[in-house]
Amino acid sequence: MARALIHMQATARRGEVIEIRALIAHPMETGFRPGADGKVLARDIIRRFTCRYNGEVVFAAELHPAISANPYIAFYTVATDSGALEFKWEGDRGFAQTETMPITVAA
Repeated sequence: MARALIHMQATARRGEVIEIRALIAHPMETGFRPGADGKVLARDIIRRFTCRYNGEVVFAAELHPAISANPYIAFYTVATDSGALEFKWEGDRGFAQTETMPITVAA
């Protein structure tokens, strides 16, 4: 399991725009680079990132081999209701990781 760091407000007012920053530790091997033995290393990238707010997709991104190791993604959404944001990373070799962060929204 990779290490994920997520930074966002724990509380917000209804209608407030909040910034969300997510980083996951992953080598992101392109499949084009030779290893120490001269053979090409197998591709191992995160292909998709999705964020759901109370089950509704609020942000999604497709990632490609040109993205750096330990991909960092920042985006904004509007606080509507208290609940949870679910962050999901999916990649090669069956890689999948999900993290959840709660948010409390005041009227």
